[in-house]
Amino acid sequence: MKFFDTLSSNKKDIPFYYALCLSAFMLSLAFCVDTPLQVLQGFWIIISSPAGLITDSILIGGLGAAFFNAGLVLLYSIFLLRWAKVPFSGISIACLFLMAGFSLFGKDIWNIQPFILGGWLYSRYKKEPFSRYIYTTLFGTTLCPVASEVGMILDGFVAVIAMVLVGVAIGFLIPPIAVFSVRAHQGYNLYNVGFAAGLLGMIFASLCKSFGYEFQTQSKWSSGNNFLLGGWLAFLFLFTIAAGLLLEPKWKNYPRMFRHSGRLIADFVLLDGIGFSLINMGVVGCIGLATTLLTGNQINGPTMGGIFTMCGFAAFGKHPKNILPVMFGVLVSTVIMVHNLQDPSVVLAALFGTALAPIAGQFGWKWGIVAGIIHSCVVLNVGGLHGWMNLYNNGFAAGLVCIVLVPLIEAIRNHNTTERRTV
Repeated sequence: MKFFDTLSSNKKDIPFYYALCLSAFMLSLAFCVDTPLQVLQGFWIIISSPAGLITDSILIGGLGAAFFNAGLVLLYSIFLLRWAKVPFSGISIACLFLMAGFSLFGKDIWNIQPFILGGWLYSRYKKEPFSRYIYTTLFGTTLCPVASEVGMILDGFVAVIAMVLVGVAIGFLIPPIAVFSVRAHQGYNLYNVGFAAGLLGMIFASLCKSFGYEFQTQSKWSSGNNFLLGGWLAFLFLFTIAAGLLLEPKWKNYPRMFRHSGRLIADFVLLDGIGFSLINMGVVGCIGLATTLLTGNQINGPTMGGIFTMCGFAAFGKHPKNILPVMFGVLVSTVIMVHNLQDPSVVLAALFGTALAPIAGQFGWKWGIVAGIIHSCVVLNVGGLHGWMNLYNNGFAAGLVCIVLVPLIEAIRNHNTTERRTV
């Protein structure tokens, strides 16, 4: 209890220590499930393999190597945030959980480096501190499969040079595009950089196709680890809830968080405190885990990435009230469409589709369900536009949904309001 009392008196450091402990836990777990030699061999396979959607690091490199890579990327991301001297808050937690989650399918410690360098060079070009662009830069590593793909096409030192140049160029371009894209969806898409990267990836893929090169979709999806990974995630989320309860003496007021629509920018750590944010993270993580298991799906790299992202963004926009309608919309769409609940793409759409949570938070649960249904249709058909190179494919789809759906909702609401006034 004395430890938690000490943390309570200096709550601004809790997100940092929480992320640091998670990184250490993942690195330790890697060597608990596999031998050091197996971990290193699998790690090499991960960083030397294509990373387009859907590439499960657990399948291609092994469980230990996947956790080692994720823990390493998380630790590196923590270091970058510290180096940039940004205060740790809700967006920090969202970013770090996303980096860790996607390092289980697509990102690795090698293919993200050129993009980070590109973001840093953009800050130098603008003559502004890197802290202003650090989050956009880390989120912008979503296009890291492009660098991996370039490395696969060419050989030797030329491949390394080309990979670095392409990654740096994309990392340099992401920040200005992301500033514009948030205006397009008006903050209703929590994965803004995913939308920006989708637009850039679409152009890049089109250029490649014009020169005769076609990107190949991956379908590497592991199974058989539900007991181990499900148990680990359940422990993590229950621990997170317990930590929040100990840090927040007024924990019974947790439902007050539901008053937020979640529309960007909604940093729950700054708005409601770290205690309530941790409780919310644990609850939302449990919802993601339960959804995956109850629909008969596997806990693996991609689904853990989705659950981790939900948990992280529970400190930056998501809560049960605004995610459940969207998730229900995605799942109920399987009743009328050709896909089924056991389709990996559907469960990923349900987990990542919570990017549209602000629509349910702002306009009500009915529109949240509609957004989920539309999102499930869109996300399953837009991956080819960017050659399956944008890991945040759901963020790209969510941006498109917002651009079409939000103006329609506002038009209908304004029309109904006008009619009521004239009656």
